[in-house]
Amino acid sequence: MEHKGFVLWFTGLPCSGKTTVADLVAEKLKGHGMKVERLDGDIVRKSLTRDLGFSKEDRDKNIERVTFVAMMLSRNGVAVLPAFVSPYIAARENARKETTNFTEVFVKCTIEECEKRDVKGMYKKAREGIIKDFTGVDDPYEEPPNPEIIIESDNETVEQSAEKVMQYLESNGFLKPINN
Repeated sequence: MEHKGFVLWFTGLPCSGKTTVADLVAEKLKGHGMKVERLDGDIVRKSLTRDLGFSKEDRDKNIERVTFVAMMLSRNGVAVLPAFVSPYIAARENARKETTNFTEVFVKCTIEECEKRDVKGMYKKAREGIIKDFTGVDDPYEEPPNPEIIIESDNETVEQSAEKVMQYLESNGFLKPINN
């Protein structure tokens, strides 16, 4: 099925639920017969950006590389779902300018809830000074001022959040309803 490419850029604090929601949205889009690519921060850091650390410069370079991949895919009719902390507004705005049909999805969640969900213990290590420049602890997260979609992952189920994204895509012409 041919469809126009687009980018659903999931941003939020570490452990806010970006990947969980993006994975479910990707499955739903595939169910509509769409070409879908998920770009996940943990996976990309093991391959495309393994040479980068977590300084502001390296984070910007990480997002710059992901933006390039999203640009190539989205302009070729692929639904691209990057899920990255992407803490800086300027980097996300650059992604918006460079890609096709960019939609910012802010996965909003309290830092307290993110810490409860943190199975890797990253927040604890950051608070103990073991991890430096950790977003939300000793490095800022700049909330999107005007995201197209806000998901409140500490107040919605994953299914409700994914449905909110699907409704946005349908109402904005990126998705045709499935006739039952």
